Amino acid sequence: MASGRPPNDRGTPGGDLLQLDDTPVYNSGQRPPVNDDQLLERFDIADTDAPSRPSVSYDSFVGGRPPPAGGSPALGEPLRRPPSPMGAGGAAPAVSGPPAAGIYMGGQDVSRVYSQTDDLDHYHRYSDLDDYQDENFTEQYYSQAGSRPLRDVRQRDRNTILSIGDGFVGRAKSMLGMKNDYSEMDLPLTESGARAVEGPDSGPKEAPGGSRKKGFSADAFKFGIGRKKVDPSLLGPRVIYLNNPPANAANRYVGNSVSTAKYNFATFIPKFLFEQFSKYANLFFLFTAVLQQIPNVSPTNRFTTIVPLTIVLLVSAIKESYEDYRRRVSDRGLNYSKARILRGSTFEETKWNNVKVGDVVRVESEEPFPADLVLLASSEPEGLCYIETANLDGETNLKVKQAIPETANLVSPADLSRLAGRLKSEQPNSSLYTYEATLTMQAAGGEKELPLAPDQLLLRGATLRNTPWIHGIVVFTGHETKLMRNATATPIKRTAVERMVNKQILMLVAILIALSLISSVGDLAVRLKWKDALSYLEYGKYNGAAQFFSDIFTYWVLYSNLVPISLFVTIEIVKYYQASLINSDLDIYYDKTDTPATCRTSSLVEELGQIEYVFSDKTGTLTCNIMEFRQCSIAGIQYAGVVPDDRKPVEGDENSMAIYDFKTLEQNLQTHPSRRAIDQFLTLLSICHTVIPERKANDPNNIKYQAASPDEGALVEGAVMLGYKFTNRKPRSVQIDVGGETREFELLAVCEFNSTRKRMSTIFRCPDGKIRIYCKGADTVILERLNQHNPTVEATLQHLEEYASDGLRTLCLAMREIPEAEFQEWWDVFDKAQTTVSGSRQDEIDKAAELIERDFYLLGATAIEDKLQDGVPDTIHTLQTAGIKIWVLTGDRQETAINIGMSCKLISEDMTLLIVNEETAMATRENLSAKLKAVQSQASSQDIETLALVIDGKSLTFALEKDMEKLFLDLAVLCKSVICCRVSPLQKALVVKLVKRNSKALLLAIGDGANDVSMIQAAHVGVGISGVEGLQAARSADVAIGQFRFLRKLLLVHGSWSYHRISKVILYSFYKNIALYMTQFWTDGKIGGHWVWGTSLYTAVLMTVLGKAALITNIWTKYHVLAIPGSFLIWLAFLPAYAYIAPNVGKGFSTEYAGIIPRLYTSPIFWLMAIVLPFLCLLRDIIWKYMKRMYFPQAYHHVQEIQKYNVQDYRPRMEQFQKAIRKVRQTQRMRKQRGYAFSQADDAGQQTRIVNAYDTTQGRGRFGEMQSLRDPFADQ
Repeated sequence: MASGRPPNDRGTPGGDLLQLDDTPVYNSGQRPPVNDDQLLERFDIADTDAPSRPSVSYDSFVGGRPPPAGGSPALGEPLRRPPSPMGAGGAAPAVSGPPAAGIYMGGQDVSRVYSQTDDLDHYHRYSDLDDYQDENFTEQYYSQAGSRPLRDVRQRDRNTILSIGDGFVGRAKSMLGMKNDYSEMDLPLTESGARAVEGPDSGPKEAPGGSRKKGFSADAFKFGIGRKKVDPSLLGPRVIYLNNPPANAANRYVGNSVSTAKYNFATFIPKFLFEQFSKYANLFFLFTAVLQQIPNVSPTNRFTTIVPLTIVLLVSAIKESYEDYRRRVSDRGLNYSKARILRGSTFEETKWNNVKVGDVVRVESEEPFPADLVLLASSEPEGLCYIETANLDGETNLKVKQAIPETANLVSPADLSRLAGRLKSEQPNSSLYTYEATLTMQAAGGEKELPLAPDQLLLRGATLRNTPWIHGIVVFTGHETKLMRNATATPIKRTAVERMVNKQILMLVAILIALSLISSVGDLAVRLKWKDALSYLEYGKYNGAAQFFSDIFTYWVLYSNLVPISLFVTIEIVKYYQASLINSDLDIYYDKTDTPATCRTSSLVEELGQIEYVFSDKTGTLTCNIMEFRQCSIAGIQYAGVVPDDRKPVEGDENSMAIYDFKTLEQNLQTHPSRRAIDQFLTLLSICHTVIPERKANDPNNIKYQAASPDEGALVEGAVMLGYKFTNRKPRSVQIDVGGETREFELLAVCEFNSTRKRMSTIFRCPDGKIRIYCKGADTVILERLNQHNPTVEATLQHLEEYASDGLRTLCLAMREIPEAEFQEWWDVFDKAQTTVSGSRQDEIDKAAELIERDFYLLGATAIEDKLQDGVPDTIHTLQTAGIKIWVLTGDRQETAINIGMSCKLISEDMTLLIVNEETAMATRENLSAKLKAVQSQASSQDIETLALVIDGKSLTFALEKDMEKLFLDLAVLCKSVICCRVSPLQKALVVKLVKRNSKALLLAIGDGANDVSMIQAAHVGVGISGVEGLQAARSADVAIGQFRFLRKLLLVHGSWSYHRISKVILYSFYKNIALYMTQFWTDGKIGGHWVWGTSLYTAVLMTVLGKAALITNIWTKYHVLAIPGSFLIWLAFLPAYAYIAPNVGKGFSTEYAGIIPRLYTSPIFWLMAIVLPFLCLLRDIIWKYMKRMYFPQAYHHVQEIQKYNVQDYRPRMEQFQKAIRKVRQTQRMRKQRGYAFSQADDAGQQTRIVNAYDTTQGRGRFGEMQSLRDPFADQ
């Protein structure tokens, strides 16, 4: 059977495989197929060199040698190896004769001969050798090949070699004359084979000639229990077979299930015990429990410590198991998501965890990709599709992906099921933006190797948008996907309180050791002094030194209760209850998505009350990623959908800052002097873009606009709202509907947007026959290209500054008419630039665009709102007022990040922006150093409070280097706000780790996407936004909430209260144990009244510790009354019941208590001792609290009094005063920000490719596919 043929020999009715000779040609232009020599050159493999990197893949193994004369050998007959063409000295023999022709390269000499090395333990790596075209040599070993070129013979060999003897291993046996077995399954040397077959003693072997094989290391393969995991990068390219599940299954690729759980069945006990015994208290009690098992050392029962310790560990284990179970339930929800896999000639619905490498899957609109896929086909023309990667990189604009032409027409399941060949892919890695692979497909003339690039890769974590469906082949699954390769293992986080408790326990252990030594020395002194008087105790019988050391351990056990064994169980119970308070709080419940707050790691609750830095994602965390057309300025007049009362125009008042509503705009379009400007403004909005109109089959009048840029989508929607409806796009024209009139504009050229140009221009032949250029972009690039006669520039600039202060995203719009002759002259230059092959094509295109983009007439400006989540500005302001610094880490552009910073009040109008946007490490260092010196030279800290740092991803890469990170951090901590833009997921985590490593502050990271997981796990506390698409962040976080605004109460209420509560619990636990067990150190007491004295003392201690609890209680409830006074009353009732009942049960126990109640309850000393002694002990606390509240009050004392006595709060007036001061400062500063922001991919040619691909006047086909015309001018 041929390599790559589907199982069961499915094919066309004629028995042939799917033919791919008639390759489609795209309107937008497509690269020609890449031949073998180009691939060798691309992968940097020289003809005469061995492969530079090891590989155990199919193509690295298969040589060009055909089977012996007569076709394939009989079963069991060994393949005889021909003599090597290499001479004894390793030199190639001379060759002569005409070169063999290649079917892909015309008459070029491109065929190869492969020879096998003797290194069987390394699976016979094959080396490329020079192609020797000697006719005698060819006839001797390839006599049956006739006149066919070696390339054809090699292809036939590829199809036959794997059908003998279990693939590679069988081939190796054949070479040695060993018997081979027949197999009908394609089994090259697989990755699993490389992992499983490699023997433990297979070290590096010497290749023929005494030289070690290049690029191979036996250390790459370690197998068995405890052996080193194989590095996939050392396995060479992975080979995936199309429609051949058995061949793919042989590689044993990882499954598609993912897990964020901390434990599994095998690791729970060791990891849990390691975590528990990293707590000093548990180690202490373990040591004490061991001492209690030694006879004559422990003065107590041998089970008094081991049993409570076991209970402590058991309670903690149950809690950890339950929390990890909840993580697994969350993971199961993702792993059980719906997927569609090709089975035969139909798609079957299954779960994500059943998706395997090599499966062909179908993903429909608004669905996330279940694994990393290579795009085969889509419903859109030329295999285009739109994906949203905000969950991966934080970018708001949609990305455009495109299938290669050879597979773009595989729209039906039947065509997909006949697809045959193999895909050779790079091994799994963490790079989100690179991908290299080749697709080898069967064709009538042999095989075609087609290059694949990042344009064809669809990553898990991304979502399909604005595209009905796509078909793709799975290349990476589960933890091998690029998304999961960027994730880190779930860390074990320890709280600051826990670390402090460990230190306090060490101090108590030191005190315990001191007490044990003092007691042992005292005991030794008593033995020596009273040895004769106490002879009945037989002191002389024991060795003094040995008894001294034995006493140390005895007193250790006696005083061991200074460390409360119940402390950690108490802490765990309190934390669990605090977590339940968070989970049940209706104030942080998001009703729109039915999402309550979820505390996934209750052990970190108190950390929320000590946060000093918040690191936040932008997209989906601060914003909703919804763009709305809010306002516009046309011909110096402002228009808005909603006009504030104080900005409504007054009749007769020609105030340029007045705002008119959109209804007035529609009226002005008819009669106002600016009507021509309004018409051209709205026309520009409706035609200068890459948006695609999509109609539903059952409702043709309902148009949904597909936009790669959310800004463009909002602008087109705004034009529709104002009566200019974009209806159709053809490869060379667009149509709009204005008041029932259809206007068609012939598209002549597109000057694409990129981050350098900051503008986009389109040239149209308008319905009136005139040629016009329409341009939209940043104010800085539009204003410098205006002609001298633009009377509305000043008014428009004022409007731009106002929009920017409100945090709106702005664009300037301009146009001009172009004479026919000027356009034809420019088109020759532009066309020549488009066909430049010197490597600087984009630069030439940009230069050509500069020639035509001049002398514009300014039409106006637009203001789009990137809608913030509810309450974001107030939350940020409140957190900053509380002293918490907020850093925003986003993958979006610098302009967009600054714009959002202003809209959410992270950046205020009076702030000075420090922008670091450099291309080299040296420039970054100089910029940071200059800014740091300038900031440090400022004498007033008030000025420092008005600084905001903005740094882009490239500069951040340099700033995070070892020799520069301190410089960057010193500058960042002096700024009130920090924004890092265009950052990768790894950079987010590195920034958090940098601050974490160089400060003692506690850090919180909050995000909603998979690109935020590393950052969330790196921080002390991770918070995930749940209830939206993409829950990877919520699953990996310690706390999940529905909205960013809930962070305010989470930190300032729950966090603060939890911290204070848990601190009091810990200190109180130490207090009560010290108060009780230090009484054993006393040397006084009456021997005759030992039980009476002991009971009286315990009663006094109980009253003292209960009184301390009453003093530290802030709010009294019925539960406090039951717990504090009630505990003492219960003791007074319990004591007589126990004293009368216990000695009389059976043979009696605790007989010492018999008769003590008449002595105690009738003694005035007992009652005075129970009342006076606790009062004297607590007198210091009472005086201290009185002095603190009356003469040295803290902030919370004032707040308590304000709440209790309903005192008027003057803070709102102070805030209004501060706002007025900021307004004054704002007018005194020169405004440099005018709010420009625009989301659009920078891919060269992408926008032109989109506008040339679609013809929306054509209906969709049987499978929902939209075809594109081959002739781009067919509709003209």
